[in-house]
Amino acid sequence: MLERGDKIGIVCCSNGQKREYAGKLQTLEAVLVSMGLQPVFGGCIYEKDGVFSGMARERAQALMDFYMDDGIKGIFDISGGDIANGILPYLDYDIIANSSKLFWGYSDLTTVLNAIYTKTGKASVLYQIRNLIYEDRNRQIANFRNTVIGHGDELFHINCHFIRQKEMQGIVVGGNIRCFLKLAGTEFMPDLKDKILLLESYSGMVSQMETYLCQLQQLGAFDKAAGILLGTFTQMEAEKCVPTMEMLVRKFAGKDLPVAVTKDIGHGNDAKGIIIGGKMSLVQ
Repeated sequence: MLERGDKIGIVCCSNGQKREYAGKLQTLEAVLVSMGLQPVFGGCIYEKDGVFSGMARERAQALMDFYMDDGIKGIFDISGGDIANGILPYLDYDIIANSSKLFWGYSDLTTVLNAIYTKTGKASVLYQIRNLIYEDRNRQIANFRNTVIGHGDELFHINCHFIRQKEMQGIVVGGNIRCFLKLAGTEFMPDLKDKILLLESYSGMVSQMETYLCQLQQLGAFDKAAGILLGTFTQMEAEKCVPTMEMLVRKFAGKDLPVAVTKDIGHGNDAKGIIIGGKMSLVQ
């Protein structure tokens, strides 16, 4: 994917970073430099007006500037929050479609990852590069170096177990369940037919998950998809909610749709990456 010496763009398409996080971003920069990469920070990084690092059009332009810069070999979003979907109408999907660069982001960037796939057919990566400086940083750095620079696959090697059926295959779409559903009814929502629908979440309790699953059902997701892959549901798991997400999905998914569960994808600092718009085959 990348070579030592490559420049990578750092963007913030969702909520802006707080100024007090500047030290953490400097640490991230140092880690990336130690790997031989050259991080270049975009123009809309820190909060200026509430959560906004710039207006939606400005944040979109900061992203497109990196797509149009031939010296930039990959683009990594360091944000999360609520406002990433605001940039979608302002992106130039023809330029993105003709680019070899991968876009990386997680959480609220689910909206951008899936929009890129829907509008261009190109893959992106659900992964937060800030994991390189948190509690699990040694393993994250090793996996990142193995996969992104060393051309291995450790960052994308996930373990899962099936709770219904024993195999599934298809192109992966989805991500954060709340953010994915922002795309419903828009031109940026992917066709779910024969797809593996990935669902995970940071916040939200049983009532929120019930209503999200109701909406997915009403969109025909469980009739169209080739399978459901459940990542982690941080708040529900921390508070030991009952019914669990697995129980809720069993209720909505019916008896025939394959459902698998992984602890490797989600909001945890130990999370691995998964390719949105990439084909995956999972077998028990």
